[in-house]
Amino acid sequence: MTKILIVDDEPDIVYIVERLLKKHGFDVASAYGGIEALEKVKEEKPDLILLDIMMPDLDGWEVAKKLRENPETRAIPIVILSVKGEEEDMEKSFQYSRVNAHVTKPIVEDKLISTINWVLKMAAKRREAV
Repeated sequence: MTKILIVDDEPDIVYIVERLLKKHGFDVASAYGGIEALEKVKEEKPDLILLDIMMPDLDGWEVAKKLRENPETRAIPIVILSVKGEEEDMEKSFQYSRVNAHVTKPIVEDKLISTINWVLKMAAKRREAV
């Protein structure tokens, strides 16, 4: 079963996304901040990370950047899930943090699930090519 780590400092968002993902057959783990996310990645070994940007301890862009710099975690697909959806926000997500996708809140179930499935499919193709 595909495991997704949800990272958001708002418990209501984590709860909603967790229920939505479980409904679609995903195994789910959660973290409520950037520092906790870095720890959870080591113990949970997720297949994909859904990552909010605005968190009090370490923002999502920095979390993604740290994960990309670590040889053990650099290949984990990352999808930003945030209210920050301006062009400069998306540019920072892709260029600075090197994430795989950026989805804006409010959450649209079909869009989120199709993005997750697409990112997982692309990650699998990259692994096959290696």
